[in-house]
Amino acid sequence: MIIEAVGSGTLVGFTLGLIGGGGSILATPLLLYFVGVKDPHTAIGTSAVAVAINAYANLASHAVKGNVRWKCAALFAGAGLVGSLAGSTLGKSIDGHKLLFLFGLLMMVVAALMFRMKGQAPDAERKPDGPTCLRTSAYGFLTGGAAGFFGIGGGFLIVPALIAATGMPMINAIGSSLLAVGTFGAATAANYALSGLVDWPVALEFVGGGVIGGLFGMRLATRLSGQKQVLSRLFAALVMMVAFYVLYRSEIEIIRQ
Repeated sequence: MIIEAVGSGTLVGFTLGLIGGGGSILATPLLLYFVGVKDPHTAIGTSAVAVAINAYANLASHAVKGNVRWKCAALFAGAGLVGSLAGSTLGKSIDGHKLLFLFGLLMMVVAALMFRMKGQAPDAERKPDGPTCLRTSAYGFLTGGAAGFFGIGGGFLIVPALIAATGMPMINAIGSSLLAVGTFGAATAANYALSGLVDWPVALEFVGGGVIGGLFGMRLATRLSGQKQVLSRLFAALVMMVAFYVLYRSEIEIIRQ
């Protein structure tokens, strides 16, 4: 299990560093179907711990490169934290396999939207004035609620939300998103840990691999910052494939119950 956990963590950390998202959208299925964590709620809680720590580590790397818009990032993370706490409380009350099924549906919707959005010209970056700050906070609250409900860091939602709210370039949205990913993940992890739904040894092994993968992902993101459409399409395809698998496995478990 150690090798599987470290290897899975490396993949998750690499994805977080590269595109600012995809950490827990991959982490929960990996913990369940590759590492061997049995309970879906424990997998969600454990992935939240690992993703939060890895996100903060990758945030530091992106900050050194000047890729973080701190004011917008802080507003988004602060508003999203409230939504994340509410969402994670609601998520714990729902059957784990049904929650995973809804998670799979969300993955498919997001992947489809990512495919549709590519090729559209990005808006000019807006000044961080009152309307922009209000819009950023609203997007943050809604995204945080979804992240907490499904027990995910939410980076695959946060990056497009930051771009929609502020018009910032993709590389800055990736770097800025990691503050919210870490904050949402930490809030979700704390909520699940209070209920004893975290496998701490596996979480630490996951984190160890994630730090290594994150360094490589961040370096590649900086080099390929002008080719994010190609990377986003590839990631959208990966999300879609994982979504089909999650839906398949969770539906089997629901039928067995």
